[in-house]
Amino acid sequence: MSYRVMVVDDSAFMRKIISDLIEQDEAFQVSATAKNGREAIEQIAQVRPDLVTMDVEMPEMNGLDALKVIMKEHPLPVIMLSGINEQGMRETIMALELGAFDFIRKPSATTSEHDILQVGRELREQMRAAMQAKERRDAWTAAQLRSAPVLPAAGKPPQAGVAALKPPARKPA
Repeated sequence: MSYRVMVVDDSAFMRKIISDLIEQDEAFQVSATAKNGREAIEQIAQVRPDLVTMDVEMPEMNGLDALKVIMKEHPLPVIMLSGINEQGMRETIMALELGAFDFIRKPSATTSEHDILQVGRELREQMRAAMQAKERRDAWTAAQLRSAPVLPAAGKPPQAGVAALKPPARKPA
């Protein structure tokens, strides 16, 4: 079974590079791409990816605004990608505060092949870590639900507990 990934970037060239880097790991399959945050939000409900990689700087709706909506409506692991500069560092902190799993440096068109391969390794490592964290969280949640007491339907008292709630009958003195 492979994890389904959505790649979001305004550059078709970068979508292709990132998709190729992701699919070097058999555990991941790029199931959808989007060119901006708005398109990503629209597709997530239909595609139901396990994970999203998202550029920060995009027209129409940037990655941070899209991240807010994704975390509210369809919470899933999101790895943000951006160039490293002063603005990028500020965006990194904001993305993590908004719920991004992690943030990695995005390769540029002028980046050497060696550097692109290194970014790919980092990205795949983060994706594996994100999916492991999600699976642990899902298993913990399922265990909590299994061990939680079953509550009665609204408006109906629990049958077994009704007798315990009545005071004991008193004998006349």
